[in-house]
Amino acid sequence: MTITVTESAERYLAELLEKQNVEGIAVRLFVTQPGTAYAETCLAYCRPDEVNPEDEIIDYELLRFYLERNSLPYLEEAYIDFATDRMGGQLTIKAPNAKVPKVSPDSPMNEQINYILYSEINPGLASHGGEVKLEDLIEDEGGTIAVLRFGGGCQGCSAVDMTLKDGVEKTLIERVPGLIGVRDATDHTVRENAYFK
Repeated sequence: MTITVTESAERYLAELLEKQNVEGIAVRLFVTQPGTAYAETCLAYCRPDEVNPEDEIIDYELLRFYLERNSLPYLEEAYIDFATDRMGGQLTIKAPNAKVPKVSPDSPMNEQINYILYSEINPGLASHGGEVKLEDLIEDEGGTIAVLRFGGGCQGCSAVDMTLKDGVEKTLIERVPGLIGVRDATDHTVRENAYFK
């Protein structure tokens, strides 16, 4: 498990814990709505009576972290820092895999596809107010077809066939073994909010 806690963040959190005046208090790190676009990485106080036996434990010099088991894949490569400024300072938590966990070639196909969509394809579509989601996987002769739903500015966009075929499909087929094609589940007759008309 790779989580980086800078010295300044460790000191800051240890001071906060000390102010709680609770023997054995620690910090709990978890992700709410992990694997979705709404994922949030959270830190909370964790008193000894709130410890979950399934939590993963990481001990640092000044404090102990409890990591929620379900959040573990989403916390991989998380980075916690405390930067001082004129107002005192700010604690920042960056968790690049919170929305989609890091995947490997052994991960299920839907996770591999979602990882590429969320980490690479959607950031590009976001400039047009669009996004694409995996709706379904259909087994076909020779492999699997991914059914994708385009939303936001991509819905009703006349360039979506080009985007789908040229960009998204090509990227996914190159990167996901066993995937042979992509279908679009979106009804492009709805043209409200469309970026291109």
